[in-house]
Amino acid sequence: MPGIGLCLAITGFACLLERMEMRVLGKAWLESLNLALLAGIACRAMHTPGPAWTPGIRLCSRTLLNIAIVLLGASFSLDAVLSVGPWVLAAVIGMVVLSLTFTCCIGRICGLDTSRTLLVACGNSICGNSAIMAAAPVIHARDEDVGTTIAFTAAAGLVVVIGLALSGPLLDMGAWAHGALAGLTVYAVPQVVAATMPFGPAAMHVGMLVKLIRVLMLGPVCIVLSILTARSGRGGTDGGHGAGMRAPARLVPWYITGFMGMMVVRSLNLMPPGIVEPLGHVTTVLTIQAMAALGLSVDIRAVMRAGRPLALTVMLSLCGLVGAGMVLVRVAFHG
Repeated sequence: MPGIGLCLAITGFACLLERMEMRVLGKAWLESLNLALLAGIACRAMHTPGPAWTPGIRLCSRTLLNIAIVLLGASFSLDAVLSVGPWVLAAVIGMVVLSLTFTCCIGRICGLDTSRTLLVACGNSICGNSAIMAAAPVIHARDEDVGTTIAFTAAAGLVVVIGLALSGPLLDMGAWAHGALAGLTVYAVPQVVAATMPFGPAAMHVGMLVKLIRVLMLGPVCIVLSILTARSGRGGTDGGHGAGMRAPARLVPWYITGFMGMMVVRSLNLMPPGIVEPLGHVTTVLTIQAMAALGLSVDIRAVMRAGRPLALTVMLSLCGLVGAGMVLVRVAFHG
């Protein structure tokens, strides 16, 4: 209970800060998800929680997060994705695969360890926080690695959002192309709205559809990572949490199966329409709690010591993603 209570307190504080942002600045440049992470890191920097807090913090960073990932599947429908056409679908999937491959190569060149390289690759290529947090248990990443990766990628993702909004007039592209570029490159789903809003409803609609296709790659990518992890012999460990303990290897984690199942139920119209929005709110609250818990797991001193390879990998990965996105939009989407 102490750990859960602390995560709930940080969640409430983060939501309050987001509302203050909206009142003062007109929009939330940092969402409550990222604010909860930063608040958790600050709390850990001031005072490290003792053993009595650990079980609740771990419950929030793992079990509640896994439940949130399952519920996230109810937010997506395959009909919306298929409506964009097969060529757009193939192009976006190709971009995700290219970004994953490019980031893994960059991470190796920069000297970043495999675990954090895969987390950066999933976060930048798919859907930011959700992808990082979904991939982490699959590859048995440590909570500290997850928290530091999210902190770096969230900061870089915010730069991309602001950069796209400010450089829009210089790119000489229509609303459709602006939306496609934002959907291909922006870090998180809410940030797509912020990046496309200055260019009108058409840009926002296209951006969200393209981003949705990227998000739906989460399930297949996690399944592939599960298979690769099992083949590498890491599938039976707990990723540093209690080394030496063995757990049954699972090719497909239960929460990914649940995510895909919820998406199928939504696509087949078996889910009452009125329940989708409440489930979305529950998902958001659980995810913010998980972010707070991850922040409490991050030792800022360790981040500063290991920051350079991670920062280089994040920035070069995003530069490659934006560059490839602009080429694709110019060739396939423009006009």
